[in-house]
Amino acid sequence: MPNTQNKLNTPSLQAEHKHADSNAPVGVFDSGIGGLSVLKHLREQLPFEDFIYVADMAYAPYGERSNEELIARSIKITDFFLSMGIKALVIACNTATAAAVKVLRQRHPELIIIGMEPGIKPAAARSESKIVGVLATKSTLLSEKFNQLSQQLSQETQTQFIPQACIGLVNQIELGDLHSEKILELLRLYVWPLLEQGVDTLVLGCTHYPFVSAQINQVINEFFLPEKRNIHIIDTGDAVARRLKQLLQQENLLRDYQQGVLVAYTTGKLEMLLRGLSFDMQNKGMLEAHQIQI
Repeated sequence: MPNTQNKLNTPSLQAEHKHADSNAPVGVFDSGIGGLSVLKHLREQLPFEDFIYVADMAYAPYGERSNEELIARSIKITDFFLSMGIKALVIACNTATAAAVKVLRQRHPELIIIGMEPGIKPAAARSESKIVGVLATKSTLLSEKFNQLSQQLSQETQTQFIPQACIGLVNQIELGDLHSEKILELLRLYVWPLLEQGVDTLVLGCTHYPFVSAQINQVINEFFLPEKRNIHIIDTGDAVARRLKQLLQQENLLRDYQQGVLVAYTTGKLEMLLRGLSFDMQNKGMLEAHQIQI
């Protein structure tokens, strides 16, 4: 993986984008381990690509940060990635996407930048009851991006979107015990009221939540006992990976040889990142993990 940190400086970053080559890595970041659920899809669909992952744990959870803080962190992390010579950036965080993707695209128009979509469009298409629950952070649900899209889709598809802020859930997932009773208690608190309102489709509007999809299904089954009802769960990680592959192909930047490697960084505790990497991750090509200050 090329390291061009000493050769790059901010004024020349846009010029460097124009000369990106297929061997350059892809940068992926989140406030913590949640983005690893997206990285899993990326590595499965793009096995020959090198990835650099940043878990910004020193500033987690992003859902409790202001838009100004999120934009500032996103800019700093993007500049770090650019110093490493990336060819594309994936914002593997719904909250950071809602706050900062527009700013990052304006600052770096030559760079492929992909953010997380709320997943409400496929949810509206999937729902039969036309009542969709959206599990997300408070910050995501209050964002202009989410509210504009949900209002537009509601009118176009006659779908009711019921937002549910899952306060505290990200923090519990970051602790690493995915089967804790506390996580189940929070999921019952947030999911059961949605089911009572007739929801037949749930959107996982935070990249941390796929790590507890089995537990979500558990509390759904508890609610409907003794009968069993299918509730559709929408995870957009796969769609993000397909979109990245498409854009890399369009720009002739797709690498189709040599097993890719992963280098991971965290601004927090290294042991928490390593624990996250053990969650349902295929660590083939895992090169190294580091603590870093950004």
